[in-house]
Amino acid sequence: MIQTDVIIIGAGPCGLFTVFEAGLLKLRCHLIDSLPLPGGQLIEIYPKKPIYDIPGFPIVNAGDLVDNLMKQIEVFKPGFTLGESALTLEENIDGHFIVTTNKGTQHIAPVVIIAGGLGVFEPRKPPIENLEKYEDKGVEYIIRDPEFYKGKRVVISGGGDSALDWTIYLIENNIVSDLSLVHRRTSFRGHLDSVQKVMDMANAKKINLITEAEVVGISGNGKVESVTIKHTTLGDQVKEADHFVPLFGLTPSLGPIADWGLEIEKNAVKVNTFDYSTNRKGIYAVGDINTYPGKLKLILCGFHEGTLAVQSAFAKIHPNKKNVLKYTTVNGVSGF
Repeated sequence: MIQTDVIIIGAGPCGLFTVFEAGLLKLRCHLIDSLPLPGGQLIEIYPKKPIYDIPGFPIVNAGDLVDNLMKQIEVFKPGFTLGESALTLEENIDGHFIVTTNKGTQHIAPVVIIAGGLGVFEPRKPPIENLEKYEDKGVEYIIRDPEFYKGKRVVISGGGDSALDWTIYLIENNIVSDLSLVHRRTSFRGHLDSVQKVMDMANAKKINLITEAEVVGISGNGKVESVTIKHTTLGDQVKEADHFVPLFGLTPSLGPIADWGLEIEKNAVKVNTFDYSTNRKGIYAVGDINTYPGKLKLILCGFHEGTLAVQSAFAKIHPNKKNVLKYTTVNGVSGF
């Protein structure tokens, strides 16, 4: 069993910064995340996407922000259980919490901070009969590493920002050998400048833009070799492809967290804004997974929430110690 001061469920940006704030109070942290790498949504969904509202950074790529957060917490030597989902939470007679993952790994601590973002994500899948047969064999629902598609023929479906952004990125960086963007409508839901870029690429014959159409079939011997595209007026056409990437968004749910006896409102955990505590003493929730009057789902708000949560956590872990706020500008940062 892994013992620590604070179990943090979720290794996204809010979870990572909470490690830093806890470390300043000499509280050790261990993070649990179902993803194989730290970073949460920033790494899983849009690692190359620029972020503009992080204080001190006029612009920073999501992946670079994660790298900086990891470097910032290095000195506090956090532990990680990655690629495993937090499944159950039990409280023992000493008031400590035992969190067990879907693979049986157990963790124990007096405090749990839930920083699970929007929860567990399931991709919205198109209704294609043999779709699951080709998952991880040419069908991907999220682009994690764009270099994975180097020199490949790619078909992307979707009309939102994710489909548009990845289309632009893969073409502007000369990654794919051929790219088709398929959308059911002639209008797109993404930002206007992104829509214009895609239209310009289509006019310049850099991409194949196929609107009023959808992918209805996949063929291949053990991997994707072609897709069937059904057009509303032109009928079916078969296009050779190495990858089919339907980017229709992700559906979030709380998953097992919903069964932990926490007060839930609109698929989020209710908290007290004094310290972002839940209705269960010793359990806190920070970032997108919590809700309260005036809640804003912004990374910088999650940073603030994690900061206040660890101050309260310190008082629970060390009830006889007085915590005097120490400014890093005066004391610097000393690790374990």
